[in-house]
Amino acid sequence: MKIRIGVEIMKILDLRSDTVTQPTPEMREAIASALVGDDVYGDDPTVNELERQAAERLGKEAALFVSSGTMGNLLGVQSQTQRGDEVILGARSHIITHEVGHLAQICQCMGRTIDNPDDRIYPDDIRQAIRPDDIHEPPTTLLCLENALSNGTVVPLELMRQDYAAAKEAGLNVHLDGARLFNAATALGVDAAELAACADSVTFCLSKGLCAPVGSMLCGTKEFIARARRNRKRIGGGLRQAGFLAAAGLIAMNQMSLRLGEDHANAKTLAAMLEELDGVAVAKDQLDINMVFLTLNGLAAPERFVDALKEQGILINGADHGVYRLVTHWGIETADLPRIAAAIDRCRKEL
Repeated sequence: MKIRIGVEIMKILDLRSDTVTQPTPEMREAIASALVGDDVYGDDPTVNELERQAAERLGKEAALFVSSGTMGNLLGVQSQTQRGDEVILGARSHIITHEVGHLAQICQCMGRTIDNPDDRIYPDDIRQAIRPDDIHEPPTTLLCLENALSNGTVVPLELMRQDYAAAKEAGLNVHLDGARLFNAATALGVDAAELAACADSVTFCLSKGLCAPVGSMLCGTKEFIARARRNRKRIGGGLRQAGFLAAAGLIAMNQMSLRLGEDHANAKTLAAMLEELDGVAVAKDQLDINMVFLTLNGLAAPERFVDALKEQGILINGADHGVYRLVTHWGIETADLPRIAAAIDRCRKEL
């Protein structure tokens, strides 16, 4: 996107999230020419192919195309629990903090949160959080993991394996919120299927950093996906000619997932530039993927910082407890990084 300032045309640099990416030219062509049918009847060939390839890519038996990551996680929980069950998950996980309370409202489950400074869950956390077989307490039936984490870091594969083993020893199912699963796999240098093997069900987003306009995938066993498909219909998520969206999803999964290392490198380069600026502190231990977290010192009018950057053609979200997050993606090029750093430096000094 570009805006005109006087006679100058300025490219808008949107760092709010990697969900703001536009479909690639190839995606637009695929959308226009996609073969479609009624997916509720199972007749959409492009959706069927996306689901087949997604399951194969993650080493699962089956997959389901859903409209969002939130819907995927909702179905992942709902299809593996009963009302009144308790679910173990991170205190700052996306499911508990950013999905409008579906865990309680729709799934009707309780959340047993693990609150570690690094946002990771360890095997002993799982063992200690499981409720005893007591008529007074809710049964613990599901563990929800996340990778990559929303704090910009990734969970090592070996820890994922240990958590999965601890959960299975206790008879729990495991759901993995893998919204940025391919970012995590890229950062760790492993195949996404290796991370998916540490869970019974897993979601990944097609629209976070992969440029698809809509959609996420939910993967698991055939039996699980059959339950999830019925639950998707129950919450109003049955789709008709969804092949137009699935066509973009195929390109997102098979092509755009291969270039995420560029976004990670740009985040590290941007972080290094910002570290050189006075009054800017970068969280150097949170640079595993495509996110840069920073704080600004000496702002006399912090409430005006976001608007000041916007006037420079740079979009960011407001601070969360004083911390700003910048997210790199396909729409942010290496050549854009000096402009971003200079604008942050200029706006900080002016405010």
